[in-house]
Amino acid sequence: MKQLNLSIKSKLATILVSSLALYSCSNGTSNAEINTADSLYPPVETNAANTKYKPAFEGQTRINGVKTKTAFEGVVLNATLKSPWDITTLPDGRLLISEKEGTLRIATTDGKVSEQITGLPKVDTDGQGGLLGLTIDPNFESNRMIYWVFSEPSADGNLTAVAKGKLAADEKTVENASVIYRATPRYKGKLHYGGRILFDKEGNLIVSTGERSDLETRPQAQDLKSGLGKIVRITTDGAAAAGNPFLGKADVRPEIYSYGHRNVQGLAIHPETGDLWETEFGPRGGDELNRIESGKNYGWPTITYGLEYSGEKVGGAIQQKEGLEQPVYYWDPVVSPSGITFYTGDHIPEWKNNLFISGLSSTHIARLVIKDNKVVGEERLLAKEGQRFRDITQGKDGALYAITDLGRLYKIDKKK
Repeated sequence: MKQLNLSIKSKLATILVSSLALYSCSNGTSNAEINTADSLYPPVETNAANTKYKPAFEGQTRINGVKTKTAFEGVVLNATLKSPWDITTLPDGRLLISEKEGTLRIATTDGKVSEQITGLPKVDTDGQGGLLGLTIDPNFESNRMIYWVFSEPSADGNLTAVAKGKLAADEKTVENASVIYRATPRYKGKLHYGGRILFDKEGNLIVSTGERSDLETRPQAQDLKSGLGKIVRITTDGAAAAGNPFLGKADVRPEIYSYGHRNVQGLAIHPETGDLWETEFGPRGGDELNRIESGKNYGWPTITYGLEYSGEKVGGAIQQKEGLEQPVYYWDPVVSPSGITFYTGDHIPEWKNNLFISGLSSTHIARLVIKDNKVVGEERLLAKEGQRFRDITQGKDGALYAITDLGRLYKIDKKK
């Protein structure tokens, strides 16, 4: 009888493996590709999609799941931050964090958090506005310069602005803060500011702006005379950077690097290829991961894999159009992707060069395995925490650090 049971179990195991292999092939991911990841699992998303739109290519959505083999843990280091929005690493290993109300904090990697750092320009905190993304100068150790994005208020509306200033020696204030760039036109709204910022290898700033969400402003994502719904590339003084795709062309803003974006809250540069990657929010479905190329149009609102929040179709309900870039990957239902980072550490080898995405409404961190510019595996981390993850970065110590809307600071690393 025992031999019969073993035989049945063996056959069931064979059927399961075969079924998963067939699923893999039907989903556009070969066994060879998955073997370069970790394991073979069904897609992590099991809920019904909002639409019946077909992807442009196999593997563009709901790719096979992967599971980290190395034991790891997410530990809460601190829970007293006030609506943190961005986290970046200082040269000495500490973490610089922006808070939505308009202040900065410095945290140690064991969870000690400084008093609020002040001296930044006033921010409009209504809705999605506030103090947003930040980054430090490549020469921070000598000049102590920091750069940040914020929603700037005025009597006739608000906008996404970029400022810079010097972190004082006592680390209590930011000195000589000045605005270097404004994504005009202004608009009386409270949504979709974009807001991430980073340095490229040439020492220029890459900044994302939102299209401000409303039907009135949405078409400006396609307007090259508008700063809305764009990724811009500027110098540390706010001028259009040399080599920009539209530099010197009439009736085009020279700072534009790419356009047709909805609300980009994730920016990261691939550690090996040097390519710029971004994540942006779709409406109801259609969150996107894109590999950004200079001068390209990423489609919003002309093409999308999402619906209006009302359930109505967006525009002509088009998903593909010549001249408009397809997302490398998209989610439906949404994960609400905010800050992102590539892992370059060696504590968890199977994470090498994987992309980690902070999920807001999805309340998890998505791990994507990328091979040859295609997503070949997806995993959900820290889903049981029930937190809206706002941003994630890698520390000098090789661990990942993440912040949540409720004020938590997490360390994610190999389990000790």
